[in-house]
Amino acid sequence: MIPFKYNVRNLRVRWKTTLMTMLGTALLVASSCILFGLVEGLEYSLKVSGDPLDLMILRKGASNETTGGFEAKKADEVLTLNGIQRDENGPIAAKEILNIAITERTNGTRNNLIIRGVQPASRKLRPDFKIVAGRDLESGKGECIVSRNISRLYKGAQVGGLLEFGEKERYRVVGVFTAGGSSAESEVWADLKDVERNTGRDGSVSCVQIRAASTKDRDDLKKAIEDGTQFKLAAIPEATYFENQSKSSIFLKAAGTLIAVLLTFGAMFAAANTMFSAVKSRTREIGTMRALGFSQRDVLISFLGESFLLCVLGGLLGLLATLPLSFLTIETSNFSNFASVTINFRFGPWVMAVALIMTVVMGLFGGMIPAIRAVRIEVISALREL
Repeated sequence: MIPFKYNVRNLRVRWKTTLMTMLGTALLVASSCILFGLVEGLEYSLKVSGDPLDLMILRKGASNETTGGFEAKKADEVLTLNGIQRDENGPIAAKEILNIAITERTNGTRNNLIIRGVQPASRKLRPDFKIVAGRDLESGKGECIVSRNISRLYKGAQVGGLLEFGEKERYRVVGVFTAGGSSAESEVWADLKDVERNTGRDGSVSCVQIRAASTKDRDDLKKAIEDGTQFKLAAIPEATYFENQSKSSIFLKAAGTLIAVLLTFGAMFAAANTMFSAVKSRTREIGTMRALGFSQRDVLISFLGESFLLCVLGGLLGLLATLPLSFLTIETSNFSNFASVTINFRFGPWVMAVALIMTVVMGLFGGMIPAIRAVRIEVISALREL
């Protein structure tokens, strides 16, 4: 077996081509990781939003809250059903109104934002909701609270500022909240009554969200709401609801996979080119190794290992380059309602696995043909070049 330090020394001696190949590989791995990190961030925000005991009550046939509105009278009747989890303040259930309106970013551009009219129980229905600056809103005072992401990105969304949506809808920002990275962190929250008044939607709701006391109660509530003649509404488990919403990320995932595959092929050619140059310039070395008794298998493994090492170093460099992006928040659109969604990049195990697979494929397949060429070099012909 040819010592591994022989390959390390060769990469060090050819440091210019080694560095260029490493940088190229790093760039390709980083590009793929950024795209997949974006997809994973979107999926995570929707995944953590769904509690197994929660039900989303919508109009039958509706696929999301923007099209799921129904009469407030029915919503009030739903809130009286047995099986809803309760605490010292009453049932953990809330009527909510969703409004999507255009407002201005701090950079002067405009975008759609979700304004959610909420009730006190809405806080308990979101994971890890907490006020991190200012205070919570007070009912009937035209106040709102915003997520930390929204506070950074939109004009007037800082504590004490005024958020304006068109000529009639405006709210004084009194607090900033976080919600465990869930989809709520892309929203502005105002009092339900204020949103009803500002949007002229008194007498209707976009949805009712309820938390069942147990799994059995959840199933019983679902049956009562969907089969009850007085309701005729859809009761969708919240986890299922957000799973359906996450389908909007399929396009991004498909595009990311396609780009990753194309980039991998490009990196394979770069690695192959580097290794072809190495084989050509080291013909005499190869002949000497064979003359010293190293087998064709030893030479093949040695060149494949060198190619693999080259790509691993580039892959690690690419991964390190993406780590600072973990602290970055970007905006994109939810394709189901065209409202703004803020996403934090997430480089979890799946993204790391993609980077690892890309690196292995680039290293092995990129070095395969040059390694086979090295094996096929005639010993006598190689030694004649001495």
